[in-house]
Amino acid sequence: MEHSHRGPMAGQTVLVTGATSGIGRATALGLAALGARVAITGRDRGRTETAAGEISEVGGGSVDVFIADLSSQAQVRRLASEVLQGLTRIDVLINNVGGYWSSRHLTADGLERTFALNHLAPFLLTNLLLDRLKRSAPARVVTVASHAHTGGRIDFLDLQGERSYSGGRAYNQSKLANILFTYELARRLRGNAVTANALHPGVVRTSFGAEDPAWMQRVLVPLLRPVMKSPAQGAGTSIHLASAPELRHVSGCYFANRRPTKTSQGSYDRAVAMRLWEASADLVGLTATSRV
Repeated sequence: MEHSHRGPMAGQTVLVTGATSGIGRATALGLAALGARVAITGRDRGRTETAAGEISEVGGGSVDVFIADLSSQAQVRRLASEVLQGLTRIDVLINNVGGYWSSRHLTADGLERTFALNHLAPFLLTNLLLDRLKRSAPARVVTVASHAHTGGRIDFLDLQGERSYSGGRAYNQSKLANILFTYELARRLRGNAVTANALHPGVVRTSFGAEDPAWMQRVLVPLLRPVMKSPAQGAGTSIHLASAPELRHVSGCYFANRRPTKTSQGSYDRAVAMRLWEASADLVGLTATSRV
């Protein structure tokens, strides 16, 4: 359905993962307000339909709804095929979905949930949608990372936190993985008119980590709430990366507060990025022929 009003994003289709609440919902609302056709994913149909209704009111157009738990690779694959059937073009993919668990949980695939949802899900989904993005070019892949990556390192001997687990360590590793993935994707996409960038949304007031809160969330978050960004403020950088005309050819960068920012020294290690790419491809069953 075409939008009733025009805007800088008119005619563009944007897919936002994890858009039922928080930053994802605010990102989808902001892009709909700019005239984009918005598609969203969520785990719960009721909550996702409710969010879609709100986004539709803002944008004046229909919102495509896809239901999937992205911690499950089978559901990521089903989502990708439904998206490819439902969206003839994808101008922007926003890998927003993510989570934090203070104790170790396994997914349906037997993988550690933080690594599976925060890194492997966007890795697999992006790869499965890449041909459509290339055909829609100029197109953009935007991945929500975090400043927490600076405390992370990729432990190739214990990617799943089996030997020892800490929620913070798993989260930091997954956010570093987001950045290594983004930089490697940007290198592999050179000459394709598809850009790949990552961002730090800021410390935002959302229900993040509520499923399995660590003491920090229970104690500190209520104290910090007044100085934390609203979801709409947190979504600002995602919206900027998805829509700013001046970023059309900018790729392989990391943004905070809408400005390009340096990441940790380890995040620029190409050998680590390539090793992580291969390990991730093996974990999600991407064959060599279906890789970028």
